[in-house]
Amino acid sequence: MRIGAHVRAGGGLVGALERAHQIGAEVVQVFTQSPRVWKPTQYGPDVLERYRSAAAEDPSVTATYCHATYLINLATRDPALLERSRDCLAANLVVARGMGASGLVLHVGSHKGDGFDGCLRQVVDTLLSVLDRAPIDAGTATACPIALENAAGAGGTVGRSFEELAAILELADADRALGVCLDTQHLWASGVAFGSRAAASAVVDELARTVGATALRCVHLNDSKVPFGANRDRHANIGEGTIGIEALGWLMAHPALASMPAILEVPGAGDGPRAEDLDAARQALAQGRAQWEADEPARHGVLEETESTVGREQAGIGSGT
Repeated sequence: MRIGAHVRAGGGLVGALERAHQIGAEVVQVFTQSPRVWKPTQYGPDVLERYRSAAAEDPSVTATYCHATYLINLATRDPALLERSRDCLAANLVVARGMGASGLVLHVGSHKGDGFDGCLRQVVDTLLSVLDRAPIDAGTATACPIALENAAGAGGTVGRSFEELAAILELADADRALGVCLDTQHLWASGVAFGSRAAASAVVDELARTVGATALRCVHLNDSKVPFGANRDRHANIGEGTIGIEALGWLMAHPALASMPAILEVPGAGDGPRAEDLDAARQALAQGRAQWEADEPARHGVLEETESTVGREQAGIGSGT
């Protein structure tokens, strides 16, 4: 598992890459514009080319991910908001592809209590429209997929279960242009446990059964400020929240996630992930590997037959690019 961080893009895209390098990140995630305004930041082809060149030459940062603006809501019944969301997401995707990003993470939005089934077709049609509006130019852009993030379960948020994400992917039938981002805090807050070998294996098994073994693009690695099942999106530094090192370690060290990019979105000291936060994540991963190794005898006998087989049979889950 490659450990990375979301960093500020203030001062330019290349500056964000340099900050990620300085704190020891192996993966970087950035917003392509302010996450709380509609107006997209305009990047010329020369700026995007400089970022691609800098990223290709960086000795430690192996992949770039972008995060779409928080204001986007593809499930809204408001036509004006839907149009603004479509335009904003398309602009974000054009920049992400121009940067050579490996994925654009998206919070799908909220149906405000109207029900998932009622918004499903609209969400899919909007996603397909956005993909059509962000063409891939040979030599200047990559086939950066949109990675739909699981939600913490508040209100009418879309993606509060793997089944909802799977329904979007299945109806869209967009091959590898769409995928999934798994957020550990959102998973915990939505009432999904992973604090043991069996529980972590069950999560990975369910992910493979629903969205598919190759749909996972990245992991957002966060502890939680709120209790299990609280249905609120509140991130804490690794080891300082209600999830804790042990539970995070079980999921991080699952064999099927071995090559997956894991991106910290923690507060740090108030300005985002620091070097010590990346160190804490790596310690959690090391502890998780030790937990799996120590628990190896339990795989004999009946547990060998009943526990999830994903780690053995589908260790290539996700692209990990």
